[in-house]
Amino acid sequence: MVVAAQPLAAQAGIEMLAKGGNAFDAAAATALALGVVEPGSSGLGGGGFFLLYIAKEKRFVMIDAREASPRLAGHGEVFAARSSIDGPQAAAVPGLAAGVARLVTTYGRLKRSEITAPAIRLAEDGFTVSPRLASMIQWRHEAFNEAARALFFKNEGELIRQPALAATLRRFAAHGTADFYRGETALRLARDMQRDGGLIRLADLARYRALERQPVTFDYHGFQVVSAALPSSGGMTLAHIFGQLRDDQLQSLPMADRDHLLIEAMKRAYRDRNRYLGDADFVTIPRDYLKPQRLAELRSGITMDHATPSLDIQGTGEMLSEGQDTTHFSVIDGDGNMVSATLSVNYGFGSAYVSPSTGILLNDEMDDFATRPGKGNAYGLVQGLANSVEPGKRMLSSMTPTFVIGPERTLIVGTPGGSRIISMVLLATLGFMLDASPADSWVNAPRFHHQFLPDVVQFEAGAFSDVVAAELKKRGHALQQVAHPYGNMEAILVDHSRQALTGIPDRRGEGAALTME
Repeated sequence: MVVAAQPLAAQAGIEMLAKGGNAFDAAAATALALGVVEPGSSGLGGGGFFLLYIAKEKRFVMIDAREASPRLAGHGEVFAARSSIDGPQAAAVPGLAAGVARLVTTYGRLKRSEITAPAIRLAEDGFTVSPRLASMIQWRHEAFNEAARALFFKNEGELIRQPALAATLRRFAAHGTADFYRGETALRLARDMQRDGGLIRLADLARYRALERQPVTFDYHGFQVVSAALPSSGGMTLAHIFGQLRDDQLQSLPMADRDHLLIEAMKRAYRDRNRYLGDADFVTIPRDYLKPQRLAELRSGITMDHATPSLDIQGTGEMLSEGQDTTHFSVIDGDGNMVSATLSVNYGFGSAYVSPSTGILLNDEMDDFATRPGKGNAYGLVQGLANSVEPGKRMLSSMTPTFVIGPERTLIVGTPGGSRIISMVLLATLGFMLDASPADSWVNAPRFHHQFLPDVVQFEAGAFSDVVAAELKKRGHALQQVAHPYGNMEAILVDHSRQALTGIPDRRGEGAALTME
Protein backbone atom coordinates (compact mmCIF):
# COMPACT_ATOMS: atom_id res chain seq x y z
CA MET A 1 0.00 0.00 0.00
CA VAL A 2 1.03 3.57 -0.70
CA VAL A 3 -0.80 6.51 0.91
CA ALA A 4 0.37 9.86 -0.45
CA ALA A 5 -0.80 13.45 -0.63
CA GLN A 6 -1.35 13.29 -4.40
CA PRO A 7 -2.91 10.34 -6.28
CA LEU A 8 -0.45 10.45 -9.21
CA ALA A 9 2.47 10.14 -6.77
CA ALA A 10 0.83 7.24 -4.94
CA GLN A 11 0.37 5.56 -8.32
CA ALA A 12 4.09 5.94 -9.02
CA GLY A 13 4.83 4.00 -5.85
CA ILE A 14 2.33 1.27 -6.70
CA GLU A 15 3.96 0.90 -10.13
CA MET A 16 7.24 0.01 -8.42
CA LEU A 17 5.59 -2.63 -6.24
CA ALA A 18 3.95 -4.09 -9.36
CA LYS A 19 7.39 -4.29 -11.02
CA GLY A 20 8.68 -6.42 -8.12
CA GLY A 21 10.20 -3.55 -6.19
CA ASN A 22 10.01 -3.23 -2.43
CA ALA A 23 8.74 -0.46 -0.15
CA PHE A 24 12.00 1.44 -0.56
CA ASP A 25 11.72 1.49 -4.36
CA ALA A 26 8.09 2.59 -4.00
CA ALA A 27 9.10 5.35 -1.58
CA ALA A 28 11.81 6.61 -3.94
CA ALA A 29 9.41 6.77 -6.90
CA THR A 30 6.70 8.40 -4.78
CA ALA A 31 9.12 11.03 -3.50
CA LEU A 32 10.31 11.98 -6.99
CA ALA A 33 6.78 12.05 -8.38
CA LEU A 34 5.51 14.21 -5.50
CA GLY A 35 8.24 16.71 -6.35
CA VAL A 36 6.73 17.03 -9.84
CA VAL A 37 2.98 17.05 -9.13
CA GLU A 38 3.07 18.80 -5.74
CA PRO A 39 5.75 21.40 -6.56
CA GLY A 40 4.69 23.79 -3.84
CA SER A 41 5.47 21.25 -1.13
CA SER A 42 8.55 19.16 -2.04
CA GLY A 43 10.94 18.31 -4.84
CA LEU A 44 14.54 17.90 -5.99
CA GLY A 45 15.23 21.40 -4.67
CA GLY A 46 14.23 20.38 -1.14
CA GLY A 47 14.87 17.60 1.35
CA GLY A 48 13.36 15.57 4.16
CA PHE A 49 13.51 12.43 6.25
CA PHE A 50 12.85 8.79 5.32
CA LEU A 51 12.09 6.54 8.30
CA LEU A 52 12.60 2.88 7.34
CA TYR A 53 11.87 -0.53 8.78
CA ILE A 54 13.94 -3.26 7.11
CA ALA A 55 11.89 -6.35 7.83
CA LYS A 56 14.48 -9.06 7.13
CA GLU A 57 16.92 -7.38 9.53
CA LYS A 58 14.24 -6.26 12.03
CA ARG A 59 16.02 -2.90 11.95
CA PHE A 60 14.93 0.74 11.93
CA VAL A 61 16.96 3.49 10.29
CA MET A 62 16.40 7.10 9.29
CA ILE A 63 17.82 8.58 6.10
CA ASP A 64 18.57 12.23 6.80
CA ALA A 65 18.19 14.14 3.54
CA ARG A 66 17.70 17.50 5.25
CA GLU A 67 19.15 20.52 3.46
CA ALA A 68 22.45 22.05 4.65
CA SER A 69 23.63 25.62 4.91
CA PRO A 70 26.02 26.71 2.13
CA ARG A 71 29.48 27.90 3.14
CA LEU A 72 28.81 31.47 2.06
CA ALA A 73 26.09 31.76 4.70
CA GLY A 74 28.85 32.14 7.30
CA HIS A 75 28.48 31.91 11.07
CA GLY A 76 25.46 33.54 12.66
CA GLU A 77 24.42 34.99 9.32
CA VAL A 78 21.85 37.80 9.56
CA PHE A 79 19.58 37.96 6.51
CA ALA A 80 17.81 41.03 5.23
CA ALA A 81 14.02 41.01 5.56
CA ARG A 82 12.47 38.25 3.40
CA SER A 83 15.81 37.30 1.79
CA SER A 84 15.65 34.04 3.75
CA ILE A 85 12.12 33.46 2.38
CA ASP A 86 11.95 34.71 -1.21
CA GLY A 87 14.62 34.37 -3.87
CA PRO A 88 17.79 32.33 -4.44
CA GLN A 89 19.60 33.50 -1.28
CA ALA A 90 16.98 31.64 0.78
CA ALA A 91 18.03 28.25 -0.60
CA ALA A 92 20.08 25.71 1.29
CA VAL A 93 21.85 22.78 -0.39
CA PRO A 94 19.11 20.34 -1.51
CA GLY A 95 19.12 16.83 -0.05
CA LEU A 96 16.29 14.92 -1.71
CA ALA A 97 18.32 13.54 -4.63
CA ALA A 98 20.93 12.14 -2.24
CA GLY A 99 18.23 10.67 -0.02
CA VAL A 100 16.47 8.95 -2.90
CA ALA A 101 19.76 7.61 -4.24
CA ARG A 102 20.68 6.24 -0.80
CA LEU A 103 17.26 4.64 -0.50
CA VAL A 104 17.48 2.86 -3.85
CA THR A 105 21.17 1.92 -3.81
CA THR A 106 21.24 0.58 -0.25
CA TYR A 107 17.76 -0.87 0.22
CA GLY A 108 15.91 -1.10 -3.10
CA ARG A 109 15.67 -3.82 -5.75
CA LEU A 110 14.97 -1.82 -8.89
CA LYS A 111 17.21 0.28 -11.11
CA ARG A 112 17.40 4.03 -10.65
CA SER A 113 16.02 4.44 -14.18
CA GLU A 114 12.89 2.50 -13.17
CA ILE A 115 12.11 4.49 -10.04
CA THR A 116 12.68 7.77 -11.91
CA ALA A 117 10.47 6.91 -14.89
CA PRO A 118 7.08 8.01 -13.43
CA ALA A 119 8.44 11.42 -12.39
CA ILE A 120 10.00 11.94 -15.83
CA ARG A 121 6.72 11.04 -17.50
CA LEU A 122 4.76 13.43 -15.28
CA ALA A 123 7.24 16.25 -15.87
CA GLU A 124 7.21 15.77 -19.64
CA ASP A 125 3.52 15.00 -20.26
CA GLY A 126 2.28 17.33 -17.55
CA PHE A 127 -0.46 17.18 -14.95
CA THR A 128 -3.61 19.18 -14.28
CA VAL A 129 -3.62 21.92 -11.66
CA SER A 130 -5.86 20.87 -8.76
CA PRO A 131 -7.90 23.31 -6.66
CA ARG A 132 -5.41 22.95 -3.79
CA LEU A 133 -2.40 23.71 -5.99
CA ALA A 134 -4.24 26.59 -7.69
CA SER A 135 -4.84 28.15 -4.29
CA MET A 136 -1.17 27.86 -3.39
CA ILE A 137 -0.14 29.39 -6.74
CA GLN A 138 -2.41 32.38 -6.16
CA TRP A 139 -0.90 32.85 -2.71
CA ARG A 140 2.76 32.76 -3.81
CA HIS A 141 2.87 33.81 -7.47
CA GLU A 142 4.04 37.36 -6.79
CA ALA A 143 7.32 35.98 -5.42
CA PHE A 144 7.99 33.76 -8.48
CA ASN A 145 11.07 34.48 -10.57
CA GLU A 146 10.61 34.52 -14.35
CA ALA A 147 11.31 30.79 -14.73
CA ALA A 148 8.89 29.87 -11.95
CA ARG A 149 6.21 32.13 -13.36
CA ALA A 150 6.52 30.52 -16.80
CA LEU A 151 6.07 27.05 -15.31
CA PHE A 152 3.58 27.47 -12.48
CA PHE A 153 1.46 30.56 -13.02
CA LYS A 154 -1.54 28.53 -14.11
CA ASN A 155 -5.23 28.34 -13.25
CA GLU A 156 -7.15 25.36 -11.93
CA GLY A 157 -7.60 22.76 -14.67
CA GLU A 158 -4.66 23.93 -16.77
CA LEU A 159 -1.65 21.74 -17.54
CA ILE A 160 1.80 22.15 -15.99
CA ARG A 161 4.71 20.72 -17.98
CA GLN A 162 8.33 20.89 -16.76
CA PRO A 163 10.71 19.93 -19.62
CA ALA A 164 13.89 21.23 -17.98
CA LEU A 165 13.09 19.25 -14.81
CA ALA A 166 12.45 16.16 -16.94
CA ALA A 167 15.92 16.54 -18.43
CA THR A 168 17.41 16.88 -14.94
CA LEU A 169 15.57 13.75 -13.83
CA ARG A 170 16.91 11.89 -16.89
CA ARG A 171 20.47 12.83 -15.91
CA PHE A 172 19.74 11.65 -12.37
CA ALA A 173 18.36 8.37 -13.73
CA ALA A 174 21.54 7.82 -15.73
CA HIS A 175 24.19 9.04 -13.31
CA GLY A 176 22.60 9.53 -9.85
CA THR A 177 24.28 11.78 -7.32
CA ALA A 178 27.42 11.97 -9.47
CA ASP A 179 25.43 14.19 -11.82
CA PHE A 180 23.28 16.04 -9.32
CA TYR A 181 26.04 17.00 -6.89
CA ARG A 182 29.21 16.88 -9.00
CA GLY A 183 28.25 16.71 -12.68
CA GLU A 184 26.31 18.67 -15.27
CA THR A 185 23.28 19.37 -13.08
CA ALA A 186 25.54 20.62 -10.29
CA LEU A 187 27.39 22.91 -12.70
CA ARG A 188 24.15 24.30 -14.11
CA LEU A 189 22.60 24.84 -10.68
CA ALA A 190 25.71 26.50 -9.23
CA ARG A 191 25.99 28.77 -12.27
CA ASP A 192 22.36 29.86 -11.99
CA MET A 193 22.71 30.50 -8.27
CA GLN A 194 25.87 32.58 -8.63
CA ARG A 195 24.39 34.64 -11.46
CA ASP A 196 21.12 35.32 -9.63
CA GLY A 197 22.51 36.02 -6.15
CA GLY A 198 22.16 32.64 -4.46
CA LEU A 199 24.68 31.28 -1.96
CA ILE A 200 25.05 27.66 -3.17
CA ARG A 201 28.30 26.88 -4.98
CA LEU A 202 29.69 23.77 -6.65
CA ALA A 203 31.77 22.91 -3.57
CA ASP A 204 28.64 22.95 -1.39
CA LEU A 205 26.92 20.49 -3.69
CA ALA A 206 29.97 18.22 -3.90
CA ARG A 207 30.22 18.18 -0.10
CA TYR A 208 26.61 17.14 0.54
CA ARG A 209 25.80 13.60 1.75
CA ALA A 210 22.57 11.92 2.83
CA LEU A 211 23.24 10.44 6.28
CA GLU A 212 21.87 7.44 8.13
CA ARG A 213 20.84 8.12 11.71
CA GLN A 214 19.47 6.01 14.53
CA PRO A 215 15.80 6.90 15.03
CA VAL A 216 14.39 7.97 18.39
CA THR A 217 12.72 4.95 19.99
CA PHE A 218 10.74 4.77 23.23
CA ASP A 219 7.99 2.73 24.87
CA TYR A 220 4.70 3.99 26.24
CA HIS A 221 2.22 1.73 27.99
CA GLY A 222 2.96 -1.32 25.85
CA PHE A 223 3.52 0.50 22.57
CA GLN A 224 6.84 1.11 20.83
CA VAL A 225 7.19 4.49 19.14
CA VAL A 226 9.90 4.94 16.48
CA SER A 227 10.34 8.43 15.14
CA ALA A 228 12.70 10.91 13.50
CA ALA A 229 16.05 11.85 15.03
CA LEU A 230 17.87 15.18 14.96
CA PRO A 231 18.02 17.40 12.97
CA SER A 232 14.31 16.65 13.22
CA SER A 233 13.00 17.64 16.62
CA GLY A 234 9.99 15.38 16.12
CA GLY A 235 11.08 12.17 17.80
CA MET A 236 12.71 13.83 20.79
CA THR A 237 9.71 16.11 21.36
CA LEU A 238 7.30 13.16 21.18
CA ALA A 239 9.51 11.27 23.63
CA HIS A 240 9.56 14.36 25.89
CA ILE A 241 5.75 14.63 25.98
CA PHE A 242 5.15 10.92 26.47
CA GLY A 243 7.91 10.83 29.09
CA GLN A 244 6.18 13.55 31.10
CA LEU A 245 2.93 11.56 30.93
CA ARG A 246 4.47 8.16 31.65
CA ASP A 247 2.58 7.66 34.94
CA ASP A 248 -0.73 9.17 33.81
CA GLN A 249 -3.65 7.00 32.75
CA LEU A 250 -4.94 9.27 30.00
CA GLN A 251 -7.71 6.95 28.85
CA SER A 252 -9.41 7.11 32.26
CA LEU A 253 -9.38 10.90 32.56
CA PRO A 254 -12.32 13.20 31.76
CA MET A 255 -11.71 14.89 28.40
CA ALA A 256 -11.07 18.32 29.92
CA ASP A 257 -8.40 16.86 32.21
CA ARG A 258 -6.80 14.91 29.37
CA ASP A 259 -6.67 17.93 27.07
CA HIS A 260 -5.37 20.18 29.85
CA LEU A 261 -2.60 17.71 30.63
CA LEU A 262 -1.63 17.36 26.94
CA ILE A 263 -1.52 21.13 26.49
CA GLU A 264 0.67 21.60 29.54
CA ALA A 265 3.03 18.80 28.46
CA MET A 266 3.26 20.26 24.93
CA LYS A 267 4.10 23.64 26.41
CA ARG A 268 7.07 22.27 28.36
CA ALA A 269 8.31 20.04 25.55
CA TYR A 270 8.21 22.81 22.95
CA ARG A 271 10.04 25.13 25.34
CA ASP A 272 12.89 22.62 25.62
CA ARG A 273 12.77 21.88 21.89
CA ASN A 274 13.65 25.41 20.96
CA ARG A 275 16.03 26.06 23.80
CA TYR A 276 18.26 23.04 23.31
CA LEU A 277 17.72 21.24 19.98
CA GLY A 278 19.58 21.67 16.70
CA ASP A 279 21.79 19.70 14.33
CA ALA A 280 23.43 17.11 16.61
CA ASP A 281 26.64 17.37 14.58
CA PHE A 282 26.93 20.99 15.77
CA VAL A 283 24.98 21.21 19.04
CA THR A 284 25.52 19.31 22.30
CA ILE A 285 22.18 18.21 23.72
CA PRO A 286 22.01 18.05 27.56
CA ARG A 287 22.63 14.47 28.70
CA ASP A 288 19.56 14.45 30.91
CA TYR A 289 17.24 15.91 28.25
CA LEU A 290 14.97 12.83 28.16
CA LYS A 291 15.92 11.31 31.51
CA PRO A 292 12.86 10.08 33.45
CA GLN A 293 13.79 12.07 36.54
CA ARG A 294 14.00 15.36 34.63
CA LEU A 295 10.72 14.75 32.82
CA ALA A 296 9.04 13.74 36.08
CA GLU A 297 10.15 17.03 37.58
CA LEU A 298 8.59 18.91 34.68
CA ARG A 299 5.39 16.87 35.11
CA SER A 300 5.30 17.76 38.81
CA GLY A 301 5.03 21.41 37.84
CA ILE A 302 1.69 20.77 36.11
CA THR A 303 -1.36 21.44 38.26
CA MET A 304 -4.71 20.17 37.13
CA ASP A 305 -6.78 23.19 38.18
CA HIS A 306 -4.98 25.93 36.27
CA ALA A 307 -2.71 26.54 33.28
CA THR A 308 0.90 27.53 33.83
CA PRO A 309 1.74 30.73 31.93
CA SER A 310 4.56 29.95 29.50
CA LEU A 311 6.87 32.59 30.92
CA ASP A 312 6.41 31.15 34.42
CA ILE A 313 7.99 27.90 33.27
CA GLN A 314 11.69 27.93 34.16
CA GLY A 315 13.57 29.58 31.32
CA THR A 316 12.14 31.65 28.51
CA GLY A 317 13.51 30.01 25.36
CA GLU A 318 11.67 31.33 22.33
CA MET A 319 9.73 29.19 19.91
CA LEU A 320 10.85 28.61 16.35
CA SER A 321 8.76 27.58 13.41
CA GLU A 322 9.16 26.30 9.91
CA GLY A 323 7.17 26.23 6.75
CA GLN A 324 3.92 24.32 6.59
CA ASP A 325 3.92 23.49 2.89
CA THR A 326 5.46 20.08 3.28
CA THR A 327 4.27 16.61 2.22
CA HIS A 328 4.09 13.13 3.70
CA PHE A 329 3.56 9.59 2.47
CA SER A 330 3.47 6.10 4.01
CA VAL A 331 4.39 2.78 2.35
CA ILE A 332 4.35 -0.92 3.23
CA ASP A 333 5.17 -3.92 1.03
CA GLY A 334 4.32 -7.61 1.15
CA ASP A 335 7.48 -8.45 3.08
CA GLY A 336 6.63 -6.02 5.88
CA ASN A 337 9.17 -3.34 4.92
CA MET A 338 7.82 0.09 5.90
CA VAL A 339 8.58 3.71 5.03
CA SER A 340 7.26 6.87 6.65
CA ALA A 341 8.61 9.90 4.76
CA THR A 342 8.12 13.62 5.28
CA LEU A 343 9.58 15.95 2.65
CA SER A 344 9.60 19.73 2.27
CA VAL A 345 10.74 22.85 0.48
CA ASN A 346 9.63 24.86 3.57
CA TYR A 347 7.33 27.76 2.61
CA GLY A 348 4.79 27.34 -0.20
CA PHE A 349 6.86 26.92 -3.39
CA GLY A 350 9.99 27.27 -1.25
CA SER A 351 12.04 30.28 -2.31
CA ALA A 352 9.76 30.75 -5.37
CA TYR A 353 12.99 30.59 -7.42
CA VAL A 354 13.35 28.07 -10.24
CA SER A 355 16.86 27.46 -11.56
CA PRO A 356 16.27 28.17 -15.28
CA SER A 357 18.77 25.68 -16.66
CA THR A 358 17.70 22.74 -14.45
CA GLY A 359 13.99 23.35 -13.81
CA ILE A 360 14.60 22.79 -10.08
CA LEU A 361 12.45 24.81 -7.69
CA LEU A 362 14.71 25.70 -4.75
CA ASN A 363 13.76 25.53 -1.08
CA ASP A 364 13.83 28.44 1.35
CA GLU A 365 15.04 26.36 4.29
CA MET A 366 17.50 29.05 5.39
CA ASP A 367 14.48 30.61 7.11
CA ASP A 368 14.37 27.58 9.41
CA PHE A 369 17.59 28.81 10.99
CA ALA A 370 17.75 31.73 13.40
CA THR A 371 18.53 33.97 10.44
CA ARG A 372 17.39 37.14 12.21
CA PRO A 373 18.14 36.71 15.92
CA GLY A 374 15.52 38.42 18.04
CA LYS A 375 13.12 38.86 15.11
CA GLY A 376 10.36 36.63 13.85
CA ASN A 377 10.68 34.36 10.82
CA ALA A 378 8.04 33.81 8.14
CA TYR A 379 5.53 32.82 10.81
CA GLY A 380 6.31 35.70 13.19
CA LEU A 381 8.12 33.51 15.70
CA VAL A 382 11.54 34.14 17.20
CA GLN A 383 14.16 31.41 16.89
CA GLY A 384 16.64 29.92 19.36
CA LEU A 385 20.42 30.12 19.34
CA ALA A 386 20.89 26.34 19.16
CA ASN A 387 19.56 26.65 15.62
CA SER A 388 21.76 29.53 14.48
CA VAL A 389 23.34 29.53 11.01
CA GLU A 390 26.68 27.75 10.54
CA PRO A 391 28.27 26.56 7.27
CA GLY A 392 27.31 22.96 6.53
CA LYS A 393 24.79 22.83 9.37
CA ARG A 394 21.34 21.30 8.90
CA MET A 395 18.45 23.40 10.14
CA LEU A 396 16.12 22.09 12.84
CA SER A 397 12.87 20.59 11.63
CA SER A 398 9.55 19.44 13.06
CA MET A 399 9.00 16.77 10.41
CA THR A 400 7.96 13.65 12.33
CA PRO A 401 7.69 10.47 10.23
CA THR A 402 6.72 7.82 12.78
CA PHE A 403 5.92 4.15 13.36
CA VAL A 404 3.74 3.21 16.36
CA ILE A 405 3.93 -0.52 17.04
CA GLY A 406 1.44 -2.23 19.32
CA PRO A 407 0.81 -5.84 20.31
CA GLU A 408 -1.54 -6.46 17.37
CA ARG A 409 -1.38 -3.36 15.15
CA THR A 410 1.10 -0.89 13.69
CA LEU A 411 0.50 2.69 12.57
CA ILE A 412 2.66 4.33 9.88
CA VAL A 413 2.02 8.05 10.16
CA GLY A 414 3.22 11.58 9.45
CA THR A 415 2.00 14.94 8.17
CA PRO A 416 3.02 18.39 6.94
CA GLY A 417 2.17 21.38 9.12
CA GLY A 418 5.26 23.25 10.35
CA SER A 419 5.65 23.40 14.11
CA ARG A 420 2.20 21.79 14.49
CA ILE A 421 3.44 18.53 12.95
CA ILE A 422 4.56 17.10 16.29
CA SER A 423 1.28 17.77 18.07
CA MET A 424 -0.66 16.31 15.13
CA VAL A 425 1.37 13.09 15.24
CA LEU A 426 0.99 13.06 19.04
CA LEU A 427 -2.81 13.23 18.85
CA ALA A 428 -3.01 10.58 16.10
CA THR A 429 -0.69 8.32 18.09
CA LEU A 430 -2.83 8.71 21.21
CA GLY A 431 -5.93 7.93 19.15
CA PHE A 432 -4.28 4.73 17.92
CA MET A 433 -3.21 3.77 21.45
CA LEU A 434 -6.24 4.75 23.49
CA ASP A 435 -9.37 5.18 21.39
CA ALA A 436 -11.70 2.49 20.11
CA SER A 437 -13.05 4.89 17.47
CA PRO A 438 -12.65 4.12 13.74
CA ALA A 439 -9.11 4.49 12.43
CA ASP A 440 -9.93 7.40 10.12
CA SER A 441 -10.92 9.51 13.13
CA TRP A 442 -7.31 9.51 14.35
CA VAL A 443 -6.31 11.28 11.14
CA ASN A 444 -9.41 13.39 10.47
CA ALA A 445 -10.46 14.48 13.96
CA PRO A 446 -10.11 18.24 14.69
CA ARG A 447 -6.75 19.12 16.24
CA PHE A 448 -5.28 21.41 18.87
CA HIS A 449 -1.76 22.64 19.50
CA HIS A 450 0.42 24.57 21.95
CA GLN A 451 4.01 25.51 21.14
CA PHE A 452 5.09 27.40 24.29
CA LEU A 453 5.11 30.81 22.58
CA PRO A 454 2.79 32.41 21.75
CA ASP A 455 1.00 31.28 24.92
CA VAL A 456 -2.22 30.24 23.20
CA VAL A 457 -3.93 26.97 22.36
CA GLN A 458 -4.51 26.92 18.62
CA PHE A 459 -7.37 24.64 17.58
CA GLU A 460 -9.49 23.62 14.64
CA ALA A 461 -13.25 24.03 14.76
CA GLY A 462 -14.74 21.13 16.70
CA ALA A 463 -11.55 20.18 18.55
CA PHE A 464 -13.22 20.93 21.90
CA SER A 465 -16.82 20.54 22.94
CA ASP A 466 -18.46 23.64 24.43
CA VAL A 467 -18.16 22.10 27.89
CA VAL A 468 -14.45 21.27 27.50
CA ALA A 469 -13.67 24.69 25.97
CA ALA A 470 -15.37 26.44 28.89
CA GLU A 471 -13.43 24.33 31.37
CA LEU A 472 -10.09 25.00 29.67
CA LYS A 473 -10.79 28.74 29.68
CA LYS A 474 -11.73 28.52 33.35
CA ARG A 475 -8.31 26.99 34.05
CA GLY A 476 -6.61 29.92 32.30
CA HIS A 477 -5.95 28.61 28.79
CA ALA A 478 -6.21 31.16 25.99
CA LEU A 479 -8.01 29.46 23.09
CA GLN A 480 -7.55 30.64 19.50
CA GLN A 481 -9.45 28.96 16.68
CA VAL A 482 -7.44 28.81 13.44
CA ALA A 483 -9.00 30.27 10.31
CA HIS A 484 -8.33 27.19 8.18
CA PRO A 485 -7.85 23.46 8.83
CA TYR A 486 -4.20 22.45 9.01
CA GLY A 487 -2.14 19.36 8.24
CA ASN A 488 -2.47 16.67 5.58
CA MET A 489 -1.78 13.38 7.34
CA GLU A 490 -1.26 10.21 5.31
CA ALA A 491 -1.32 6.99 7.37
CA ILE A 492 -1.49 3.22 7.10
CA LEU A 493 -2.95 0.97 9.78
CA VAL A 494 -1.50 -2.55 9.75
CA ASP A 495 -3.65 -5.16 11.52
CA HIS A 496 -1.29 -8.09 12.10
CA SER A 497 -3.93 -10.48 13.45
CA ARG A 498 -6.18 -10.08 10.38
CA GLN A 499 -3.30 -9.42 7.97
CA ALA A 500 -5.22 -6.37 6.77
CA LEU A 501 -4.21 -2.87 5.69
CA THR A 502 -6.25 0.31 6.06
CA GLY A 503 -5.08 3.39 4.19
CA ILE A 504 -6.08 6.70 5.77
CA PRO A 505 -5.59 9.83 3.63
CA ASP A 506 -6.45 13.11 5.34
CA ARG A 507 -9.77 14.56 4.21
CA ARG A 508 -8.18 18.03 4.44
CA GLY A 509 -6.10 17.24 1.35
CA GLU A 510 -6.44 15.42 -1.97
CA GLY A 511 -4.43 12.32 -1.11
CA ALA A 512 -5.06 8.71 -2.04
CA ALA A 513 -4.56 5.26 -0.53
CA LEU A 514 -3.66 2.74 -3.24
CA THR A 515 -2.95 -0.97 -3.04
CA MET A 516 -1.36 -3.34 -5.52
CA GLU A 517 -3.98 -5.70 -6.92
